Amino acid sequence: PTISGDIQLRDVHFHYPTRPEVEILKGINIHVRPGQTAALVGMSGCGKSTIVSLIQRYYDPTEGSIIVDGLDVRQYNLKSLRSMISVVSQEPVLFDRTIRENIVYGLEQEVPMADVIAAATTANAHSFITNLPDGYNTMVGEKGTQLSGGQKQRVAIARALIRNPKILLLDEATSALDTESEKAVQTALDKAREGRTSIVIAHRLSTIQNANIIYTMENGRVVESGTHQELLAKKGAYSPRAEVSKGQ
Repeated sequence: PTISGDIQLRDVHFHYPTRPEVEILKGINIHVRPGQTAALVGMSGCGKSTIVSLIQRYYDPTEGSIIVDGLDVRQYNLKSLRSMISVVSQEPVLFDRTIRENIVYGLEQEVPMADVIAAATTANAHSFITNLPDGYNTMVGEKGTQLSGGQKQRVAIARALIRNPKILLLDEATSALDTESEKAVQTALDKAREGRTSIVIAHRLSTIQNANIIYTMENGRVVESGTHQELLAKKGAYSPRAEVSKGQ
């Protein structure tokens, strides 16, 4: 089914089945409209990555619901739900295969080379791939060891894009990419988000500033939401973090 990508979390509570006494999410309300980018900010352990897992239905909320295009995610066929979503994580998983195989990994139908190149171009990866000895047929090596951190990220972004997902879930890498790789990856992510609903676990000020809506989280709760300017004006939980990120 084609979806527009409207995502709502309605009063979502969650604890891991093995640790019922530790509530990770405590009544989360979030609404991301089609094509918008929402940035989740907050200290690690505040529940941001749990939200990303719940949207993909690795777990279901203990209470409350996650609604995509007006339907509870539990009503979708799991495979079709996940086919609408692409994820780019901090440490992308690459396999010991060619770059092309890594980009099309997991797709059932045959993918024309033109589509692979288009995805890699949007992901800011085409030029470095064509400079490799075997181009798209270059073996990536165990865990992507032949490639730099920034190159791996861009191959992972190409893999996310070739599925043409309506929803993009991004966990921004905090790992130290050098400034040039950082720029290349950032540009790729900016392009990737165009026309898609994106939820970003954000660490970079530029991503946060450009988001349509920011949710500041603390201890499993949303303590504030709004645009960068609105939250700065409130001088609440958000302001000092913006100051901190400037130094990074």
